[in-house]
Amino acid sequence: MADKRDYYEVLGVSKTASDDELKKAYRKLAKQYHPDSNPGDKEAEAKFKEASEAYAVLSDSDKRRQYDQFGHAAFENGGGGAGGFDFSSMDMGDIFGDIFGDLFGGGRSQRRSYNGPMKGKNTRENIRITFDEAVKGTEKPLKIRFKETCSCCNGSGAKPGTKPVTCTRCGGKGQVIMQSQSFFGMARTVTACPDCNGTGSVIKEKCSDCSGLGYVPKTKEIMVNVPAGIDNGQAVKIRGMGEPGVNGGERGDLLVEIYVSRHPVFIRQDYDIYSTVPISFVTATLGGEVRISTVDGDVMYDVKAGTQTDTKVRLRNKGVPTLRNKQVRGDHYVTLVVSVPTNLTKEQKEALKAFDEACKDEHKKDEETTKKSSFFGKKK
Repeated sequence: MADKRDYYEVLGVSKTASDDELKKAYRKLAKQYHPDSNPGDKEAEAKFKEASEAYAVLSDSDKRRQYDQFGHAAFENGGGGAGGFDFSSMDMGDIFGDIFGDLFGGGRSQRRSYNGPMKGKNTRENIRITFDEAVKGTEKPLKIRFKETCSCCNGSGAKPGTKPVTCTRCGGKGQVIMQSQSFFGMARTVTACPDCNGTGSVIKEKCSDCSGLGYVPKTKEIMVNVPAGIDNGQAVKIRGMGEPGVNGGERGDLLVEIYVSRHPVFIRQDYDIYSTVPISFVTATLGGEVRISTVDGDVMYDVKAGTQTDTKVRLRNKGVPTLRNKQVRGDHYVTLVVSVPTNLTKEQKEALKAFDEACKDEHKKDEETTKKSSFFGKKK
């Protein structure tokens, strides 16, 4: 036992490591050294066995307590397995299933009654709506392929007058235990019965209308209620419009993904709206009213005298309604951009020159203020 490394050292964790820390450390090592990823590499195989042995002990609270008290000596008389620890009595499918799910086939997540009622799978569709429809909400028709319960067999899949019989392979349990040879002995995994696909029953005489499926596909038109405030990429759930359930389970749901078309003026960010509005040089200088388009219609905004280009204004509660409460809305932020006049007439140019001449005193004052600020900035 002197050559065996400490289990905590093998996993690279402290002796106070939590179950999650142990699992994370083992996951990393198992992925790195698993034989499937390192075919023919004996060193990797040995490290994989070592890590699996360490995790098998430390992940079990009783074995970990024995190991912490007596070290490797606690398992010297354990029989087979690496270094005396008996792996043959362990269900390695449970260990691997806890760590990797279906990667090693099975695990505790699959250890359930396969022939019990199971909800059907969800289905997906998508529709496109306008920007305004996303803000205000709308209803849209949608054609879907719907699996409707067969009226001939009432969903059993069996020929009228007959019924499904109990599966002889699994005895109606819907699951079978598979055994296979692993590095540590025999490993057991629980999987769905291949004969009945986990239902626990087999249809001997199938219904002619649905070919034993229990449902018939039909094209169906439904109305999708799109709530106000929905954003691009979000989905509307319609309960009970998905795949049929199994063994009396409820139907799955239909998830309708929403694609919102771009608006030529507005840009949305969360529940706020942004836009740009041009204003004339005169309005920016003297002030005045400007018309601003919003999702609720046009509003008049009073621009202050001396407004500079790229000034941002906020229109409260003119944004998008929130999904949870339509009365709560975002805001609309508007950037005012001063338009520079082009293609001026001779008279307009003369008027601007006269205006510029009249403002020379103001220009000089601005230049002197700038020089003073620059001088004191350098002195500082």
